[in-house]
Amino acid sequence: MAIKADVHLDAKGFACPMPIVKTKKAMNNLSEGQVLEVQATDKGSLADLKAWAESVGHQYIGTVDEKDVLFHYLRKSSNDEVEGKTYEQMISNEEILERVSNGSIILDVREEAEYAFGHIEGSKSIPMGELEKRLIELDKDKEILVICRTGVRSGLAAQKLADKGFAKVVNVLPGMNSWNGNLSKKI
Repeated sequence: MAIKADVHLDAKGFACPMPIVKTKKAMNNLSEGQVLEVQATDKGSLADLKAWAESVGHQYIGTVDEKDVLFHYLRKSSNDEVEGKTYEQMISNEEILERVSNGSIILDVREEAEYAFGHIEGSKSIPMGELEKRLIELDKDKEILVICRTGVRSGLAAQKLADKGFAKVVNVLPGMNSWNGNLSKKI
């Protein structure tokens, strides 16, 4: 069954945050109610696009996986000017280790493969797409420093945690892409 879309966007070969960036630009050009098909090869785009759509008010319809290409379907909301919410509580990469020494935990929301190739020692890996199912693994009493590759997914994850009652959540910017500290490859 072919799914009807008003506009098709090719984001194949791009990694986070580019599928979201390209999707946001495409959505700005749609009329309310129109459906956008985003073709992506980045497996992380599944959780990323769904979380982004929810955070800005667009309808995430679903995803079809065909031969290593994910076909995401999103419907533009009725609001003409939909802006993404940025999670207000932020710290820089340089502040992470000091916060951890004071009892904070680092939550890495990148995909397992990204985490395996290098992460901050002692960080907890919960990919964005698994976050909702694994909330029980997190301590609501501790400060949670959420990190990803660029700060996009971590911002969405931080907002999701806050919405679920986690009061001490901080987004780490600019993320692992700019991390200058030691990396661990222990899983």
